[in-house]
Amino acid sequence: MEVAVHPVAGVDYPRNYHELLAWFSCRFCGLVGGEYWRMGDGLRRCAACRHETSVTAGTILAGTPMPLVSWFAAVWYVVNQKNGVSALGLQRVLGFGSYQTAWAWLHKLRRAMVRPDRDLLIGAVEVDETVIGGVKPGRRRRGADGKALVVIAVQCHDGGPGRVRLGRIPNASADVLTDFVLDYIARGSEVRTDGWSGYDRLGRYQYKHWITNLNASGDPAHVAMPEVHRVASLLKRWLLGTHQGAVSHDQLDYYLDEFTFRFNRRRSRHRGLLFYRLLEQAVATDPHPQQGAQSARYRVTRRHLESGDGSG
Repeated sequence: MEVAVHPVAGVDYPRNYHELLAWFSCRFCGLVGGEYWRMGDGLRRCAACRHETSVTAGTILAGTPMPLVSWFAAVWYVVNQKNGVSALGLQRVLGFGSYQTAWAWLHKLRRAMVRPDRDLLIGAVEVDETVIGGVKPGRRRRGADGKALVVIAVQCHDGGPGRVRLGRIPNASADVLTDFVLDYIARGSEVRTDGWSGYDRLGRYQYKHWITNLNASGDPAHVAMPEVHRVASLLKRWLLGTHQGAVSHDQLDYYLDEFTFRFNRRRSRHRGLLFYRLLEQAVATDPHPQQGAQSARYRVTRRHLESGDGSG
């Protein structure tokens, strides 16, 4: 494969860091097919219509004072770390003056890791919940106090886990779990769950509901539903390993997005393609502030939290 002299959007992508620097060596790439003036505040004024804009307008990079090549380097570093990236690691690599800057950059990129319009899971899909949080006294599993409850859906694929979908939920009620399945799994699919009553309504929505009564079967959960429990174990190890368990409930959604992005692309051999995909999604993600409203993919959690069904 020859190095593209003039990369074509959607076709070419950098295969290594040297190509990345060669393709994006300057701060701005210019407006395609038209002349512009660069203004003192960094904006560009079109020579034809006099409209002022920037190459980052309408994206999560909007308003950034840093050169775009720094963002490209950050994206490249993030997708090239197999087990994830910590804010401290990003700070060291890019030489940021503060930890807070690196942390903010990572969370912006995490927001872009999952597309709201992504495809639904199909076929046989295992669904179960797991508890995220340290060892604390009190109830465990679905009724655990002071811990985050996360529902996991795993598409069964060739004797192993396929694509995954994760979501933090306020409780394991039928309203919440049914909404999650409707949001992330195509109707007509075979949904495999344990005997928890929160899944009893799935048959009303054209799902083939396969129930495994763990108490009656005598098999441990990781044997009866191996794929979803494997993913739950990997998620917890990832949070404890890469992030040392220092993830607050308020920010957990963003980390679930990163885990989903990495897990669903774990077999990709081309880091450059991952770089392209993440940058493509970053450009398509609205520039909402960290404290702003969450995107539509969290509507299940937000809707039930606002109705007073749980505290999460």
